[in-house]
Amino acid sequence: MKRIVVAASMLVSTIGMFSFTTKTGGDVLTADVAKSKVEFVGSKSEGYHPGFFLLKSGEISVENGKLTGGKFTIDLSSLKITDDAGAKLEGHLKSPDFFDVAKNSEATYVISNVTYTSDNKATIEGSLTLKGVTSPVKLMANIRNSKMDKFFADASFSLDRIAAGLGYGKGMIADDVLVTVHLFAKK
Repeated sequence: MKRIVVAASMLVSTIGMFSFTTKTGGDVLTADVAKSKVEFVGSKSEGYHPGFFLLKSGEISVENGKLTGGKFTIDLSSLKITDDAGAKLEGHLKSPDFFDVAKNSEATYVISNVTYTSDNKATIEGSLTLKGVTSPVKLMANIRNSKMDKFFADASFSLDRIAAGLGYGKGMIADDVLVTVHLFAKK
């Protein structure tokens, strides 16, 4: 009986390891953090506010010109608002009401599956971890360039900010945030 329990535990552990491991086939390219960014638009009843975050690090796997996996770290402290709300809104978004960057300066996204729907369009599934909360996030990507040494793609999705742990202002601020990722990577 003890052997069965140990064997079952090992099997579950092994399945768990592979379930959360990024595919690594093919070439590994490093995110170009100087060019890449994560843009967002948050809305409320009287309007909206656009902004962006920079990537801190990341890498992708490309096999035969196709994206197969990746992992990225987003620098939450790099948050910038690009309209006239500027520094005041940036400060509020960095506060404990929202991202709490003093305690949570990073978010991560790990790709778990990529399905190409055409030569240059793909559905990317993965997990976003933000403020200790991990949520599934599906991206619709346009692959602009996928060569052996360079990669560029745009991907968009709607983030449920409440499910992601950003519940401040519920009822006054829209629950969904439009997010667009511009990812450049190179050898």
